[in-house]
Amino acid sequence: MIKFFKNFYQNFREYIVLIILLLISLSFLPLNKNQSIQKIKTFAFGNFAALNSIISDIQNIFSNEDEINELRKLNAELMLQLNKLREHGIENNELRELINYTDSSAVNLFPARIISTLVTKIQGNFVINKGESDSIKVGMPVVDNYGLAGIVVNTSGQFSLVRSLQNMNFKVAVRNQLTNVDGILSWDGNNLIIANIPTTHEMNIGDRIVSSDFSTLFPPSIPIGVVQKKEETISGVLSNIVVKPFVDLSKLKNVLVMDVIPSNQIDSLEMNLLIK
Repeated sequence: MIKFFKNFYQNFREYIVLIILLLISLSFLPLNKNQSIQKIKTFAFGNFAALNSIISDIQNIFSNEDEINELRKLNAELMLQLNKLREHGIENNELRELINYTDSSAVNLFPARIISTLVTKIQGNFVINKGESDSIKVGMPVVDNYGLAGIVVNTSGQFSLVRSLQNMNFKVAVRNQLTNVDGILSWDGNNLIIANIPTTHEMNIGDRIVSSDFSTLFPPSIPIGVVQKKEETISGVLSNIVVKPFVDLSKLKNVLVMDVIPSNQIDSLEMNLLIK
């Protein structure tokens, strides 16, 4: 061990002496009143303090996890509150559009709100918060400000069950508003389809589909959707027309019930076909 220190001293003797002399010199600096030395001391102290402050701030950022978590929690709460305000704003615009639709319609309309949705592969229904006590009757069409959403199939005192377009038992007579081609619209579990349209009949992508004059359940010309694509059948002489609905049922919250109900035997036959 002693031999190690001797070898170390022999190899680094000059450096050791230099360090000792520097330490002695630095120890005498505080006693020196020379103005130049004082400036050096002030400059060194200022830089040291600034560096130490930066290091301290960095340590606080990484070490104060509780404060960071509190800030994250506050940000999350603010985000949720902001999201609620956005939803209220969207709903307010939607209600304004419904009011405008009500004002411009010749048919009496009952505003209602969806309170429950029942959706499976074959069942696409929803429940609204208006019923018999609000003059809602079976067979009344249900729309929003974009177009047809469904039809009332059952009622109670305060609530009604609505069969939506996305129900495999829902069928409606429709018409191409531009070319006057008629057909029956139904839901196949994935898309709204107008089945078995002759390929010679004009059905073009983007054409608007509305309720037909042949349907006595719905007033004519209620907007339903647009032609999205044509699919030829195996025979090649018929086509299935895929329709994209105007109403986005996944986002639907507020609806309007049209004061239109079946009133004769033809209506009853069509209604029985629809609600079975």
